[in-house]
Amino acid sequence: MQVASVMGMLEARESAARMRVEELRAEAERVRAELAKAEAVLERRVVALTELAEALAADAVPQEPVRSAPVPVEVKEPVAGSVVPEWHDGVTAQVLAPEYRRLLDVVEAGGEGLRAKELAARLGLELVPAKVEGVRVKAKRLVARGWLAEERPGVFISDARRSE
Repeated sequence: MQVASVMGMLEARESAARMRVEELRAEAERVRAELAKAEAVLERRVVALTELAEALAADAVPQEPVRSAPVPVEVKEPVAGSVVPEWHDGVTAQVLAPEYRRLLDVVEAGGEGLRAKELAARLGLELVPAKVEGVRVKAKRLVARGWLAEERPGVFISDARRSE
């Protein structure tokens, strides 16, 4: 008797699986039909857009090309919080915001490498973790952009390329 009940249980599970497969097939057929309709709409719109573009191009009158007038470039003084530009030959520290110029000056005057805490002290900042970390972040940003170098981790020096 136990074999019969196991067999009945398996037959019931098979029947449930067959029903689920049929439901999914019906759903798939519905989705395929919807997809076919959407593709037809898309095709019509692509054709319409192509036809319109061709018609407009055929009616277009060639015009003399527009020449751009030189636009005067206004050089603005960098402000606190502005982006640190990449260093390259010919660029001066004047493109840096004032707090970055001060930091650069302190490192260049320091000679040997300086740590963030020493930099903060020489900048006249309060030696609290927040201020020291702010100096470290600025110095790392200057290193990443080529304005300073890191002699060893956490020790900032003037970049030799800039002083040549």
